[in-house]
Amino acid sequence: MAEELTPETPEEDEQPIKQRKNGLYPGVSDELAENMTTGWADTELRDLAPVPQAARTAARRAALSARFPGERLVIPAGNLKTRSNDTEYSFRASTEYAYLTGDQTEDGVLVLEPEGEGHRATMHLLPRSNRENGEFWLSGQGELWVGRRHSLTEAEQLYGVPASDVRELPDRLREATGPVRVVRGHDAGIEAALTDKVTAERDEELRVFLSEARLVKDDFEIGELQKACDATARGFEDVVKVLDKAQATSERYIEGTFFLRARVEGNDVGYGTIAAAGPHACTLHWVRNDGPVRSGDLLLLDAGVETTTLYTADVTRTLPVNGRYTDIQRKIYDAVYEAQEAGIAAVRPGAKYRDFHDAAQHVLAEKLVEWGLVDGPVERVLELGLQRRWTLHGTGHMLGMDVHDCAAARTESYVDGTLEPGMCLTVEPGLYFQADDLTVPEEYRGIGVRIEDDILVTEDGNRNLSAALPRRADEVEAWMAGLQG
Repeated sequence: MAEELTPETPEEDEQPIKQRKNGLYPGVSDELAENMTTGWADTELRDLAPVPQAARTAARRAALSARFPGERLVIPAGNLKTRSNDTEYSFRASTEYAYLTGDQTEDGVLVLEPEGEGHRATMHLLPRSNRENGEFWLSGQGELWVGRRHSLTEAEQLYGVPASDVRELPDRLREATGPVRVVRGHDAGIEAALTDKVTAERDEELRVFLSEARLVKDDFEIGELQKACDATARGFEDVVKVLDKAQATSERYIEGTFFLRARVEGNDVGYGTIAAAGPHACTLHWVRNDGPVRSGDLLLLDAGVETTTLYTADVTRTLPVNGRYTDIQRKIYDAVYEAQEAGIAAVRPGAKYRDFHDAAQHVLAEKLVEWGLVDGPVERVLELGLQRRWTLHGTGHMLGMDVHDCAAARTESYVDGTLEPGMCLTVEPGLYFQADDLTVPEEYRGIGVRIEDDILVTEDGNRNLSAALPRRADEVEAWMAGLQG
């Protein structure tokens, strides 16, 4: 990884560009500094087409404006976060900012200023790095180091919003008067500039509104979620094709294989891939992915591709590593499949959000009673939650730009709400028999099964966006056999 340089003496009105302590070049000669300011072609991009979601982001900003008339609204994208020393994590814009703009660049801030009966929106962004003071080649975030940024004019064409230099924004916010709200947790500098103007309660109302705005997806969002599911299905196929290599190495071969598909067809994985083989499948969020992959065991793969517009799939399949379920594995798998079928059938407009969870849990409780693992009747088991020893989590969640989307929504709008066309949620029942659970027969121990699909509520029922991946046990076996030749 190359080292950055710094000039010897910055202009009086500028901050010095940070120098690496042990860099090999002590400074920059006047001759080199002058040389680097000239001889560069004009690379401004003209006549750019708006991003595909531009009309929709405009409608979202209009809805936000209508909800908070007369108030200044500040929505930051966030900043780079240090991974170690002078390296950063890959940047992922805040969901609220990307939802309202379509932009994904670090340090961006959307501000809605009250104007007349509505608001004037401005995107505050870093302009292209300066060529006169050497920033573009001397700063670690200059474009010769990390790549070209869009100019403010280019950003206006792409996103349909006037753009301004974000470096001037903190001072403007400090001087601002009137009511202000900010989405917290993404940009400490912006929050500091507003510290005496905002309250936690009012800011939370803004966050809740933006979370609930995403409960119902528009056509563009549904299309992106379908793309995410289709790419995810191909990622699962990739994994099945290399299970022999995973057996020779570890779960990380599975994680890496799926990651390749996510990076080729999307932006990234939407969350840390769970590649859980054998008893690791009983750990609900197993993301260490450093265990062995053995023939005869099950592989629980919970993974999702995030599209370049930041919509993610969230799909789980539990696969026999050698391509064939044992009798006990199939018994448990079929119970989970039956529960998932009941849950999916309960997803329809007008149904209570909780209905799909209750339907799936009822089936699982019936199976546990039938197998003699817990005393019935089923209604008693469900009332006391006794089934949760082996099926700890809820049966699903909203899905969208966040894998657990709309999480800040009011309970009455989400968990206690009613399903509407355009909502997208996961249905993911599971049974997990821990390796050290002495309350179950030994043959059950170490088996974990989850089946998860992404379900869109439609006008007349639902659509399984991840239906490209088989679910029934015999179909899974046939699918694996076909992929492995």
